[in-house]
Amino acid sequence: MAGVGSYLKKHTEALVKDVGIEPACELTGKSKATLGRYYSDNDEHADRFMPVDAVAALEEAASYPHVTAALAELKGITLSFDERRRNSDDKGGVNQDVIALSQRFAMLMAEYNLSIEDGVITMNEAKRLLKETLAIQQVLIDMKLHLEDEHT
Repeated sequence: MAGVGSYLKKHTEALVKDVGIEPACELTGKSKATLGRYYSDNDEHADRFMPVDAVAALEEAASYPHVTAALAELKGITLSFDERRRNSDDKGGVNQDVIALSQRFAMLMAEYNLSIEDGVITMNEAKRLLKETLAIQQVLIDMKLHLEDEHT
């Protein structure tokens, strides 16, 4: 459980920092000290975790559901977070999906090229690569749905 607890605390910290400490205090009704204890790796706070209602309130305001994604990963579940940058508002079906897929793949390769330039992929670079990978996954899901709609 120690490894799981540490993993959840890191994602809790990312969530609070994503929202900002002051807004997080307002949204949860918790003090800065209390929020800090939820992600503290000190032994005295090892069994203290953020309540689910506080997580829900913060994830509503955050750019990404950090804790929910961490819980899903621990269970081996893949979430589909649909915050994509659309290449076009046109719902052109499979042909448009193929174009979007090639554009997304090019963006992923560009990110990878920038990330690997110095021989090390940093945490931020990995996050950007993951975001592009998830965008490709969403385009593939859209393509699957379009194919099913057009050919069933």
